[in-house]
Amino acid sequence: MSERPRVFVSRVVDFDLLASLEQVAEVRHNAADQALPRAALLEAVRDADALLCGPDRVDAALLAAAPSLRMVANCSVGYDNIDLAACTARGVWASNTPGVLTETTADMAFALLLAAARQLGPARDAARDGAWREFYYRGWLGRDLHGATLGIAGLGRIGTAIARRAHGFGMRILYHNRTPNVAAEAETGACWVSKDALLRTSDFLVLVMPLSPSTRGFIGAAELEAMKRDAVLVNIARGPVVDTASLTAALQARRIFGAALDVTDPEPLPADHPLYRLDNCFIAPHLGSATLRTRREMFRMAIDNIRAALRDELPPNCLNPDARRVGGGA
Repeated sequence: MSERPRVFVSRVVDFDLLASLEQVAEVRHNAADQALPRAALLEAVRDADALLCGPDRVDAALLAAAPSLRMVANCSVGYDNIDLAACTARGVWASNTPGVLTETTADMAFALLLAAARQLGPARDAARDGAWREFYYRGWLGRDLHGATLGIAGLGRIGTAIARRAHGFGMRILYHNRTPNVAAEAETGACWVSKDALLRTSDFLVLVMPLSPSTRGFIGAAELEAMKRDAVLVNIARGPVVDTASLTAALQARRIFGAALDVTDPEPLPADHPLYRLDNCFIAPHLGSATLRTRREMFRMAIDNIRAALRDELPPNCLNPDARRVGGGA
């Protein structure tokens, strides 16, 4: 009887879902809801055939430490933590969990839009700290979403879901992609514009693009200077899409009205970072997909990807389908 394959789960979301994986493999897991130290992770995958991971860095060093590895299932739609080229070269399939978090993340985008537009952070702090003593006509004055121009940088699945929600606020919708999304335009009425026009015209600018060499630093000092002085910037993409130092300087100088960030660079920011002390910056701890239903479904999808790979079948959400051929695997 052949030995059962080994799977390491670097971050457990729902223990009961592991039962379906335990039917086909020996499963070991990190029981804590926090990342393992790098050395511990490398040791944990030493004899693993598959890895189910969160934001853990999967690079050439990890792959070298895990010679039996044939599958990496990322429990996220983004996969900038995975070196796909290195995985492919070693014949290791990699997968993500697309689609399932689209609507949930679009909801979060609007939560951040409203929080920043209506100054909910400083207003909440004032109420909690006793600074709210009566009705103030000029206290915590915000910006209206209804009738405003919403700019979306990255009109993919999530961006389209955000555009659909914007209709409920009567917003004009602009977007910028490298390639126009004709289907999304037909569905939402969004209008493609250049990056420069998006920056100059948007009252609210939401960043939704994946992190890549071309999107790293998409918003820097020049871009912030080009934006309206009463604009709001929302980042639900990846932290490095925005240059943190430039954003900090712009907010400190009141160059734009405000920002709301679900992701930061670095992530998390140091506790003493000046962005935390600004009343025009609202920061959430990466909550885009953080609902019970969505996180559970992401975990289930990652398990399904692993189960397929262990049967030597192409995983449903494989990111590098040629890996076994290029890397010389089965």
